[in-house]
Amino acid sequence: MPHRSPADPHNMKRRGLLFVLSSPSGAGKSTIARMLLASEPELSLSVSATTRDIRNGEEDGRDYHFVSLEKFREMVANHEFLEWAHVFDQRYGTPRAPVDAMLSEGKDVLFDIDWQGAQQLHQIAGGDVVRVFILPPSMEELRRRLEGRATDAQEIIERRMSRADAEISHWDGYDYVLVNDDVESCYAKVKTILAAERLKRSRQTGLIGFIRKLRTPAG
Repeated sequence: MPHRSPADPHNMKRRGLLFVLSSPSGAGKSTIARMLLASEPELSLSVSATTRDIRNGEEDGRDYHFVSLEKFREMVANHEFLEWAHVFDQRYGTPRAPVDAMLSEGKDVLFDIDWQGAQQLHQIAGGDVVRVFILPPSMEELRRRLEGRATDAQEIIERRMSRADAEISHWDGYDYVLVNDDVESCYAKVKTILAAERLKRSRQTGLIGFIRKLRTPAG
């Protein structure tokens, strides 16, 4: 989708991108996503729909679109999702219409989704998708972070730990893989990836026209 960056003095068009962050629960992707959104005005979050209950501090439409199972199934039947998955007895999906609207406004779109969603999104959008997987420094540290959040019962934590191993096995389906030893350092690397991907020649749709003008003799 054509996009013009206000920081570009030549006002050159480029294609918008779909920037995916994935990690096992507790490895830091949501924290890094919030940091990116706070510092990148050209980046907008794709808010997922979910059938799970709203948690303390969450807001419908900001953190998730909270819907009933019946409504979710209806949306699946109507092909309203770019991707969706069944996770921990709940369903999560990316509504298609808001993403299309953000791209039409010249925004890059950030996705905080798991490997299943990343795979589905890549099948649909291909080269417009950039996939980043974030690893914990160790499984022991991952457990410590999950327990430190104090938001889940021990049974859920054990399920998250079991799922983490399965999620990590899909690391090779991503374009970039980072270890989150330190959130500030990991965030800086993610910002570097985003900046580099925006500058890729294949996304510079205005480059050919600019070069033609550049090579046209003056006068």
